[in-house]
Amino acid sequence: MTDRPTFQIVDQLSRIPSGPAVAPGTELLDTRGRALRDLRISVTDRCNFRCIYCMPKGVFGKDYPFLKRPELLSFEEITRLVRLFASHGVRKIRITGGEPLLRRGVENLIAELAAIGGLELTLTTNGVLLPRMAQRLRDAGLDRITVSLDALDEATFRLMNDVDFPVSDVLAGIEAAEKAGFGPLKVNMVVKRGVNDHAILDLARHFRGSGHIVRYIEFMDVGSSNGWRMDDVVPSREVVERISAEFPLESLEANYHGEVAERWRYADGQGEVGVISSVTQAFCSSCTRLRLSTEGRLYTCLFAQQGHDLRSLLRGEADDDRLRAAIATVWHARSDNYSEIRTAETAAARKIEMSYIGG
Repeated sequence: MTDRPTFQIVDQLSRIPSGPAVAPGTELLDTRGRALRDLRISVTDRCNFRCIYCMPKGVFGKDYPFLKRPELLSFEEITRLVRLFASHGVRKIRITGGEPLLRRGVENLIAELAAIGGLELTLTTNGVLLPRMAQRLRDAGLDRITVSLDALDEATFRLMNDVDFPVSDVLAGIEAAEKAGFGPLKVNMVVKRGVNDHAILDLARHFRGSGHIVRYIEFMDVGSSNGWRMDDVVPSREVVERISAEFPLESLEANYHGEVAERWRYADGQGEVGVISSVTQAFCSSCTRLRLSTEGRLYTCLFAQQGHDLRSLLRGEADDDRLRAAIATVWHARSDNYSEIRTAETAAARKIEMSYIGG
């Protein structure tokens, strides 16, 4: 049996006193003056893929001890927390996993969150379950979908997902999302040198003019199981150069402060692409995100080594004021800037896996 990795849980939240220490509507700023705006919620640690950069089979094999149902936050618990996060200024919620569409009834969670009002609700998926789920998600109130797709040629795509899913399953999911009224979709490609970087132009050609936006993501040292090396990273500037050599690109302004993707449009008006450069062009200074793990731990960075246990407070009958104060305590103390200080030593350190806190 493979042991599930454990991570330090910061216990300072258990010492927060009751009472309205932080009033609803109070904007939260961390130690670097960054406001809290985005919350990413992992609803399951399970996935039907075994992508080599996220859940490699060598670690996440058939005997891996995934979380049991009672360990996961319930939809009611998640909704309660989202209401409190919204009172602190969160305006965008992203549902992630693992593969979030594996969580039974996830459309019911979307409906509960939509009822809160004032939130942009988004979801990231590998796409293969969208043919039966897309319309349900749309009807529940989901605003946007991002689909992961790491290559279009069959051999490379099967190598990347490592469980023999065909490309056609993801393309069928994208088509189903379009029919359900989602659009434009964002299509994320994690680029690893020597593995799938030859597919950069394939995706650009396929989605150019479709209205969908391909976003190329530098291979990152998230977690401790994907064998990350700097030599495997294709810098975003190289991605832009490769595409622009065939389809000239022009730089675009960000849609909003804190947007992680650098935007580029085709000079002939056939749409746009994006690049996410966490390794070579760190954007820590404008990061406005918190991450809530599957079992209710709050993480202040994608590359975190420790989390803050909100589930114990939730199940220990903490009132809303105490939970709100706990959220504020975590954010006020936040000083993360991992991508600005990345070294070979920090990259090798034990970190929380992406499958627990989403991408």
